[in-house]
Amino acid sequence: MDRKTLQIINASNHSIIKLRGVYADWSRRHNINYNEMLVLYTIRENGYCTQKQVCDNYLLPRQTIHNVISRMREQGYLILEPEKGEGREKAFVLTEKGRKYAETFFSSLASIEEASVKRFGYEKIQKLTELMKEYQEILASCVEQESGGSRDGNKQ
Repeated sequence: MDRKTLQIINASNHSIIKLRGVYADWSRRHNINYNEMLVLYTIRENGYCTQKQVCDNYLLPRQTIHNVISRMREQGYLILEPEKGEGREKAFVLTEKGRKYAETFFSSLASIEEASVKRFGYEKIQKLTELMKEYQEILASCVEQESGGSRDGNKQ
């Protein structure tokens, strides 16, 4: 790999990791587990969450999210919502206690995100998102090609 390509790949990867790190830092400052914040973030986005949604969205192990959801259910923040589930996939929504809990910090996060988008520019963040998605798809395609289309890395 030439030096210029290596530098841009490294800079891109560092930016992505640091961006996620900002959310992890925000979570720590608000005394919330980062993975718990991702569960609540998914609920904020969809009105509910499934373990699969959270795992797929954030590339987290199923066991990790299972443990987070179980703990949040024990704390009275989440309840099962059978109408939203599909097949064996269980869906969860916030209880009244969970809504009050989430409100305490999501108003802060929403303000920060809105201010950030306003300062950066809506068009710029939209274009950045489109470009990152396109690059992710190309990178995934190249990984698949390199491994012969097999997810386990064995060439066929």
